[in-house]
Amino acid sequence: MATIGFTLTFWAWALIAPLAGWYGDRLELNSFQQSLLVAVPVLVGSVGRIPVGALTDRYGARLMFPLVSALTIVPVLLLIPAKNSYGAMLAVGFLLGLGGTTFAIGIPLVNSWFPPAERGLALGVFGMGMGGVALSGYFTPRIARHGEDLPFLVVAITLAAYAVLAFLLITDRPDRPVPTASLASRLGRAGRLRVTWELSALYAIGFGGIVAFGVYLPTYLKTWYALDPTDAGTKAAGFALVTVVFRPFGGWLSDRVHPALVTAGALGLVALFAIVQAFDPALNPGGTVALLCMAAGLGTASGSVFALVAQVTPQPQVGSVTGIVGAMGGLGGFVPPLVMGAIYSAEDSYSIGFMLLSDLALAGCVYAYGRMRTIRPTEDAGGGGRPPEVSKVAAPRT
Repeated sequence: MATIGFTLTFWAWALIAPLAGWYGDRLELNSFQQSLLVAVPVLVGSVGRIPVGALTDRYGARLMFPLVSALTIVPVLLLIPAKNSYGAMLAVGFLLGLGGTTFAIGIPLVNSWFPPAERGLALGVFGMGMGGVALSGYFTPRIARHGEDLPFLVVAITLAAYAVLAFLLITDRPDRPVPTASLASRLGRAGRLRVTWELSALYAIGFGGIVAFGVYLPTYLKTWYALDPTDAGTKAAGFALVTVVFRPFGGWLSDRVHPALVTAGALGLVALFAIVQAFDPALNPGGTVALLCMAAGLGTASGSVFALVAQVTPQPQVGSVTGIVGAMGGLGGFVPPLVMGAIYSAEDSYSIGFMLLSDLALAGCVYAYGRMRTIRPTEDAGGGGRPPEVSKVAAPRT
């Protein structure tokens, strides 16, 4: 249920991007205005994970998942009357960012129900919900051919049905730790943990790379390899599919090998093939192989980083830490497209951009291996002693 909800809300979160060209023509937008229209939900959805993760720690996923899913229906439907005004579209895009926050709800839910030895795979399967972005890219424009308002109606109805099912079927672990401290103090505690920012940096490279390629890969393929929009979109969807498939693989492998080693290996693979792509190989087969190998590495790293979160974060703070780490991952995907576009405008080449990606991935590889592998798996933080500001929810009588 968590994975389905993650998928559907991510589809809603990404509703504007597949239709950006259509909005650009309708509203006579320049390229910057189109980019801003697509970026606003990404930014809001990323930053919004911080308070939503902390609220999930306090109130549980059984309340938060159906609530956020139901609230996301509002901006989805508002896209219909807003389509004739750029200002209205920006405002609705801001609200649409709510759909991107469910990542911070699902992680603590899944984490609480699985023992440490199985969390990597479980979190990786949940992470496959990011494929909702690929679903949006593929289905949204095709549904729109049958009616320009139809995609929003379809997504709204689907979210409503899911909200009802989530309320009926999702249950929080009865003995989950419930923090009683204020939202600000819990976020402050999570922010003071060194590991929060170390994990944020690694996730900004892994998941940020996925987001960046998802946003910019069609433009890169059209500009550099002269593909038509449909072909570029199809190949970009294939890239996204590989990242989705390899995310649970990264989690599964992290259940058997220290997740820091998995992260280091995955980012090393990304660094290697980013160098290959920097030399502008022909698309078939060199460029295709390089891009798909980078997709595999980024997907694997995204899964292994959150397997590491589950090991090193106390159960009462998983939501808060997840919110911060998830936010940094989303924000990490916002900067690279701007950098790639600026470099291409200045140098008429993407090579420098891919070399910068290689440098970042290599730095993450070295740090994960040199520092993060020294953090050993811990016992389930939900058991044993508890901090003074944490109370337990009583288990129901049987």
